[in-house]
Amino acid sequence: MNEFINKKVKFTDLGRMDYQQAWDYQEQLFADIVATKIDNRKKPTEEQEPTENHLLFVEHPHVYTLGKSGKLENLLLDEEGLKTNEATFYKINRGGDITYHGPGQLVGYPILDLENFFTDIHKYLRFLEEAIIRTLAEYGIEAGRIEGLTGVWLDPIKQENPRKICAMGVKSSRWVTMHGFAFNINADLNYFGHIIPCGIDDKAVTSLHLELGRPIDESEVKEKVKSHLVELFEMELI
Repeated sequence: MNEFINKKVKFTDLGRMDYQQAWDYQEQLFADIVATKIDNRKKPTEEQEPTENHLLFVEHPHVYTLGKSGKLENLLLDEEGLKTNEATFYKINRGGDITYHGPGQLVGYPILDLENFFTDIHKYLRFLEEAIIRTLAEYGIEAGRIEGLTGVWLDPIKQENPRKICAMGVKSSRWVTMHGFAFNINADLNYFGHIIPCGIDDKAVTSLHLELGRPIDESEVKEKVKSHLVELFEMELI
């Protein structure tokens, strides 16, 4: 393991970006970090370089993505239906099933070398969830987890009307992460009607603006999420 622990994380807000373009960018950053780690193993300790970390925020045009373990039948649109809804579709290399990304949704892609933080992928997922849970608490919304399911849910205890407000799906190799979370802020939930979200057909999806009954300042939410990620991971954003 590299003795130089680097908790600095380069933050980039990509604005609205095509899914493929953002995916390619993630892949490049991911590959660069992995290459550094492989190269470090060939060097004496004193010559090794610290690995970089990145946090990307982005908003995508309407797109459906299917994870490695997902089922294509959970997409309820054919090619014509995708065109009609001005949406695209990708099979991708993260875990999880199908999900939707679109305007009004904050998508976060942490590309971290977890050896700079902790080598525990379950803890990593829980920290991502916790950042969203703490953000929602600032808006007076109690959220939490449902056992056996990833993501952040409202009404997670009694489950009289459980509804997901943030989906998650990640990839990790050599302790380097990519993909991440999708937090519905001002999202058009009609688009979730064209899929079985995350393969779960007995629970609903919601968005922060619907829960509060008003449009939400997305830049404000971004700052809150960033703040909680910094606190939980003890990272320094640059």
